[in-house]
Amino acid sequence: MMSTELRDWLRDQPADLFRFRHGIEKEGLRTDASGQISQTNHPQALGSALTHPQITTDYSEALLEFITPARTRPEDTLQDLADLHRFALHVNPQEDIWPASMPAVLDGELSVRIAEYGSSHIGRLKNAYRHGLWHRYGRIMQTIAGVHFNYSVPDSFWPAWQVRQGSDSSPSDFRSQSYFGLIRQFRRHSWLLLYLFGASPAVDRSFLREGSARMQQHGEYSLLMQDATSLRMSDMGYTNAAQQSLKVCFNSLPTYIETLHRALHTPYPPYQSIGIKKGEQYQQLNANILQIENEYYSDIRPKRNGQSGEKPLAALKRDGVEYVEIRCLDLNPYLPLGIDADQIRFLNWFLFWCLVTEGRRISDVECERVGFNQRLAVLYGRDPKLRLVGEDRVQTLRDWGASVLDEISALVEAAAPEDAAAVQSSLTQYRRWLQQPGLTPSGRMHDELRNRPAEFRDHARTLARQHRSVLTEQAPDPDLLQRMQAMSARSLEEQAALEAASEGSFDEFVARYMGQSA
Repeated sequence: MMSTELRDWLRDQPADLFRFRHGIEKEGLRTDASGQISQTNHPQALGSALTHPQITTDYSEALLEFITPARTRPEDTLQDLADLHRFALHVNPQEDIWPASMPAVLDGELSVRIAEYGSSHIGRLKNAYRHGLWHRYGRIMQTIAGVHFNYSVPDSFWPAWQVRQGSDSSPSDFRSQSYFGLIRQFRRHSWLLLYLFGASPAVDRSFLREGSARMQQHGEYSLLMQDATSLRMSDMGYTNAAQQSLKVCFNSLPTYIETLHRALHTPYPPYQSIGIKKGEQYQQLNANILQIENEYYSDIRPKRNGQSGEKPLAALKRDGVEYVEIRCLDLNPYLPLGIDADQIRFLNWFLFWCLVTEGRRISDVECERVGFNQRLAVLYGRDPKLRLVGEDRVQTLRDWGASVLDEISALVEAAAPEDAAAVQSSLTQYRRWLQQPGLTPSGRMHDELRNRPAEFRDHARTLARQHRSVLTEQAPDPDLLQRMQAMSARSLEEQAALEAASEGSFDEFVARYMGQSA
């Protein structure tokens, strides 16, 4: 419960302190007319996936990633995202963008083409890293898509908050400490996001050919799980045995850096058996628990914009945390952009609540409990009787979630931001979702498939076509089209320049890159 002192402090602050900055990285598979994963190259009209600042690829050549700049208004962020979608659909009219997190129709491992980035050393490094992911986890797992939400509070917030907290740390250290407190509170409560925004209770049989004892067969090609929220975040998605031992519970920036640094330099026998190279082809960048920092699959990451070619941990060590990246969000398949303004507003204030509430250290015992609650929410979150384990009691997800929403509502009321009414409206909507699981995206997907003879692949393909129709109802604005075409052309020129400037052998480049210290 929010203290009277914090409430009074919030009421005394100017509205500028609550203009949070956010950006979105939204993934989506390119598919052909039949719903099969695309086998074509990344469209040249979209520019270079290596150097384009807003349109790239993730693991697969078919997995588009749209990146918006940091904004303070959800409407501006959604406009940026819509512009990227419209441009991609305009220049590539023969393919759709799959709307669901769990992938389109696959034809085995090799139907998932590994993303290619040209012949420059850095482009080849990105490709080699993805080969390592293939050999470690398989290609199919890398077709899963989601929304990453990048968040920061205004620079003007930090001096006021540091005075209020009575901290004598340097401004950079205080900011990092505060963001790590946010991260710890987020991890304690991320089950709420899995419940509200999970949208993957079903998969196509081509993703999970051997089936699952936990899932029910639906029709010929679909598998469903009764109360699941986000199979994307389950053990069939972004989890793996090698990383289970890391125990990264984010108690401080130094321990976070040290833990990941150790993982980057600790050999892992199953990966050693793969080998580093086969002939001239890299099988993986190294045989350690992690090849690079980005291989660590967490639902949230501390981030810092680094220098070109700089490793993420080195940037964090030098200048501290600049923002956080939320990584546990499914695509909402019922929305053309996979996310809407209500969700963005809620995420802004959920994360601010995590920042200003007590983010005490997480013990090893609590770390296990956090993971346990997340697994329960992923697999059984829509069961109204599901109970989660808190610090001092066991309570239903529904009741605990309602208390969190009440605390966020009180925070918004005290801070009185410019969009307070819209934020409160989103909280009202999500309270209904807590009481009626069928209103959540996962509940809606499950019920629509269960209550009619529809295959997941057909349902998602229909949604993809509906979204295309909405987004292409009007031709792209000529100025937007010209600007996007210029950006694509410039990115191709930048890739060519990188290729021309690559000197020495690729093996030497890899050795130098991997030799960077945090």
